[in-house]
Amino acid sequence: MISRRAFLKAGSLTMFGIGVGGLPQFVARAASFHKQTRLYKKNKILVCIFQRGAMDGLMAVTPFTDPYLKTARPNLFMNADSQGALVDLDGKFGLHPSFKNFIPLFQSKQLAIVHGMGSPNTTRSHFDAQDYMESGTPFNKGTNSGWLNRAVGLMGHDGSPFRAVSLTSSLPRSLYGDNPSIAISNLADFGLQLRGAKTGNLMAQTFEELYDQTSDDLLKETGKESFEAMKLLQKSDIKNYKPANNANYPASPLGRALKQIAQLIKMEVGLEVAFAESGGWDTHFNQGTDKGIFGRNAEDLCHSITAFWNDLGSWQDDVTLMTMTEFGRTVKQNGTGGTDHGRASCMFILGHDVNGGKVHGTVQPLAVENLADGRDLQVTTDFRSIFSEVADKHLLVNDDRVLFPDWSGEKIGVMI
Repeated sequence: MISRRAFLKAGSLTMFGIGVGGLPQFVARAASFHKQTRLYKKNKILVCIFQRGAMDGLMAVTPFTDPYLKTARPNLFMNADSQGALVDLDGKFGLHPSFKNFIPLFQSKQLAIVHGMGSPNTTRSHFDAQDYMESGTPFNKGTNSGWLNRAVGLMGHDGSPFRAVSLTSSLPRSLYGDNPSIAISNLADFGLQLRGAKTGNLMAQTFEELYDQTSDDLLKETGKESFEAMKLLQKSDIKNYKPANNANYPASPLGRALKQIAQLIKMEVGLEVAFAESGGWDTHFNQGTDKGIFGRNAEDLCHSITAFWNDLGSWQDDVTLMTMTEFGRTVKQNGTGGTDHGRASCMFILGHDVNGGKVHGTVQPLAVENLADGRDLQVTTDFRSIFSEVADKHLLVNDDRVLFPDWSGEKIGVMI
């Protein structure tokens, strides 16, 4: 017997829903889809990067004219008037020097920043805050689906086996749910095998072998056609992929993930939602200024994203990229040269349908009376306002009642 949720393993953990007759749901959906159009219809693509550990938004995009911040961070504060310091964006906010490669994208209005972004839930737990943000329900721990999975279900059309892909070792909370999604840690090693039980012994079968066993002619036919996408991975010279436009990806987990997402986009296998992670943002000590832990993480994030964007070339028209992080850091530095768990942070949104060249959101003067709990940057923009707007404008998903239950906020104009 094959369980309703089957785990497939071939160098990485993947997950599909199981549908008609024990076959994957995407096969049944492909049956009806093939009656109308080809499997890999060109659609818009959303790429999400979760910065795990809580990025210090006040260091990433600094309100450098604020005298309270300078007092609160005597060893961490940077200004925009000296070499190796912040890059002045608008006379009020300065971009950390490790993000300097973002400047051309900001100036060409492809890149937008949202500051004061965060969750209305006041938890300072990494695990809980990440769970709330990925589920999209910040006051309900019992939600059994992620907001990206629900977005996939609201797209209004069938998709390919590679519609929703996470370039991680296991499926992220954002993609949990009833709609098929898959996690792949390495495209070059990816193969699909289903481990099922037979008379008490584990038995490996490929999906293709399972389709051969079905008596349903339509499922047999469309099941075979569904493998066109998967066979592309075997036919493509993935290991020797050459990025376009001299794009140079960092040799980091995020760099490798975005490089593989670019490959999937160019292979036109039906990708519509992609997910990747960036770790190490929990800077409790030795945070540094232009150098240090924060600077290294920021440089990796920036170089990975700009390499990805350059590599895409004409595919940029179909792609929007969005970063997110569970919360920010304290306004005041701590005694070990770092910052502790806070509230609001900032995020980056990149694309041709973005209202770019602006720092959106509200950052009040950082006097103690304006801070959350007397210590943190206030959340002035609910993360759901941003996620909802990006999903609406880019993916044409506009049912907020399903996408973000119990939320009825306003969009902030970050998308065109």
